[in-house]
Amino acid sequence: MMASALLVAAESARPQFAVALVLGTLFAVGTFLVLRRDVVRVVWGLAVISQATNVYLITVGGVGGAAPILGQGGGAVTDPLVQALVLTAVVIGFATTALLLVLVYRTYQEHGTIDLDDLGEAMR
Repeated sequence: MMASALLVAAESARPQFAVALVLGTLFAVGTFLVLRRDVVRVVWGLAVISQATNVYLITVGGVGGAAPILGQGGGAVTDPLVQALVLTAVVIGFATTALLLVLVYRTYQEHGTIDLDDLGEAMR
């Protein structure tokens, strides 16, 4: 009896575990890229961390309910505000990433390198 209750609890926890594992991996990869010496990898690391945050927010906001339309019966509803804010964050994130990549390209044209240590020495 107790083992079957634990098995049912483990079955229902699998999606949360999978999402937690994916989010942890995305944050770890983003952090790894941000700590590199190559500026392009730093930009991609910031983009990965930003998208991981968006996935986390969507997960917290929930996606399992019905659309919140008046007159559509009761039950669980999904908050559309979270989805709208994440959509806005995705668009702003892509625009920011594009701008940063253009700035990295311009830095490469000026200094001939995108290595952070070499750029630090060039600024002295």
